[in-house]
Order: sequence, then C-alpha cells, then structure tokens
Amino acid sequence: MVEYLEGILKIANIFLAIVAGVIAATLWKASKRRSDLRPWLFLIPALLLFMVQEILGALRAFQRFESLFFTHIIPTGILAFLIIALVLQLLANEGKL
Repeated sequence: MVEYLEGILKIANIFLAIVAGVIAATLWKASKRRSDLRPWLFLIPALLLFMVQEILGALRAFQRFESLFFTHIIPTGILAFLIIALVLQLLANEGKL
C-alpha cells in the first residue's frame, strides 16, 4: 500500500516538474528582455535539473530505474546553480556586475 501512495505522490511530482519547465522557459524569455534578470539565467539549468530529479524519482518509485549516482549529483548541481545565481544577483545589486 505504501508503494502505491509513493507512486501517486511521484506522479504529482512530475506535474511539479512540468511547472518547473514552464517557469524555466518563461524565465528565459524574460531575462532576454531585461538585463537586470541576467544573473537568474543560472536558475534555468537548476530548474531543468530539478525536473530530471523528479522524473528519476518517479522512475525509482515504480522500480524502473535505480541509480544512487544521480540522486547525489543532480541535487549538487541544483544547489551549485542556485548559489551562482544568488551571488551574481548580489553582485548586480551592488553594481559590480
């Protein structure tokens, strides 16, 4: 029973991943028009990696794919891109970028 509940929640996470993809696409368009959003271009790969992470989690819940390598590397990439975006935004706010 718990496996089915986990699977249902992972399917809900796939919809969340789709929303992350849509946000990445709109952020791409907005950052091309506004130069003050350029540091947030690094959020796009973070959102895409989040999307991949959610899909791999769903595949793992349904026992279709298992890789501990990806479950550690992808969140590290997400965190790295978030930190880069934050630092660049702070530099842009101080006028150094």
